[in-house]
Amino acid sequence: MSGLTVERMGVDSPAVTALLQRHFDLMRASSPEESCHVMQPDALLERDAALFAAREGAAVLGVGAIAVIGPEHGELKSMHTAAEARGRGVARHVLLALLAHARDIGLTRVSLETGTAEMFAPARTLYAAHGFTECPPFGTYREDPLSVFMTRTL
Repeated sequence: MSGLTVERMGVDSPAVTALLQRHFDLMRASSPEESCHVMQPDALLERDAALFAAREGAAVLGVGAIAVIGPEHGELKSMHTAAEARGRGVARHVLLALLAHARDIGLTRVSLETGTAEMFAPARTLYAAHGFTECPPFGTYREDPLSVFMTRTL
């Protein structure tokens, strides 16, 4: 994508916060509360997550975060591409930046939780294309028919 940059950012950016809030609202509207693991934007900072944003000029087109959840183990959180930018490779660029950051900080495994609904199929396809495979629940997650857990080594 010409003109797309991915960089580490904070939730102090109004455009980043707005996209994270869109993600939060969509996830809450799409899943029952007990099966919805989305985090409020400022909760990402409380977990010391590294937040990355894909931008084209001033427009924030995608976001994603990674939090360290154990020795050498990270979790992807809040991956979201703006609806108007989907199908342009934004999520792939964010994912690659997150995986590079994970390697840079010494992580050897990255895991994630995503949904089983059809709306999550593109995400599951993206993750599988980048080496993620399904796994049992990790961390504090429990089996849930609305969740898919995936992991990969780095």
